[in-house]
Amino acid sequence: MRTGKKVFFHENLNLKGLSRRNAPKLFGESGSYLPNGQAAKSGLNKSWSDAAFGQFFMILGHIAAKAGAIVIAKNPAYTSQLLAYRDEVVFTDCSIREYWDETEKLWVDRDINSGINLYRLGLDVFPSIKRRKGGIEIVASITDSTSKEVLQILRNL
Repeated sequence: MRTGKKVFFHENLNLKGLSRRNAPKLFGESGSYLPNGQAAKSGLNKSWSDAAFGQFFMILGHIAAKAGAIVIAKNPAYTSQLLAYRDEVVFTDCSIREYWDETEKLWVDRDINSGINLYRLGLDVFPSIKRRKGGIEIVASITDSTSKEVLQILRNL
C-alpha cells in the first residue's frame, strides 16, 4: 500500500443488519403470512456473506497499520443524498444515479459524490444535518471552503 496517504475512511456498514432475515408478517387470525420480501432478500444476504466485507476491512486495517496509516469507519448518513460541493439535496431517490448540474455544466455520479462526502465527513467538513418533518435541514456548513476543491476533482474524472 504505497499511496502516501495516512488515513483511509470507509462506510461503517451494519453487516449483521444487512444479512438479517426479514420479520414474518402475520395476516389476521387466519394464521397465514403476508409477503415480506424475504425470498428476494435471501440472495442478497448470501452476497453480503460471500463478499466477506468484515474480513476485507480487517485486512485493510492490518495492511494500513504496516504502512503507518489508519483506517476509520464513519457513519454514512446522508452522504449519498447531498451534493458534495453545494450542500443541496438532489439524490432523493435511489433510482437517481446521475445528476446534471446546469450551473456548473457537470454530470455528477451518485457513488462518486457519496465517496467525496464520506471523505469530507472523515475530515470533519461535512455539514451538520438535522432531520425535520419536511425532510433534511442543513444546520451548519463550511462547504464554501471546500467546494472549489470538490468541483476540480469531479471535473477531472
